Amino acid sequence: MNLNVALWVVAGVLAAMFAMAGVMKSTQPKDKLAEKLPWVEDVSLPTLRLIGVSELLGALGLILPAWTGIAPILTPIAATGLAVIMALAIVIHARRKELSAIVFNLALLAAAVFVAWGRFGPYAY
Repeated sequence: MNLNVALWVVAGVLAAMFAMAGVMKSTQPKDKLAEKLPWVEDVSLPTLRLIGVSELLGALGLILPAWTGIAPILTPIAATGLAVIMALAIVIHARRKELSAIVFNLALLAAAVFVAWGRFGPYAY
């Protein structure tokens, strides 16, 4: 598989995951989210909504600019933003000693960094 295809696949998977997470965090009641995501107890509702909207916008930014050809530089910028969100998530989960969440966030961070590297670098649009 060529690297450009791999970048599209990884960006697509990331976009799907972050879109689902973003919609969930920006629309569901905090107490309902706390059942599945206990860390939400540590953040205010506005912060939780901001995280959700940021994840949703990042998901859209991974796909739409490159797909439409409109401002494709936004794709690696979105990937970088999602990588920052994952780095901050790792800090929250480390404070809570949630190792499995840290491992998951590291995988998403690595995938986002891969997309950012590829789209800023050798496979830019």
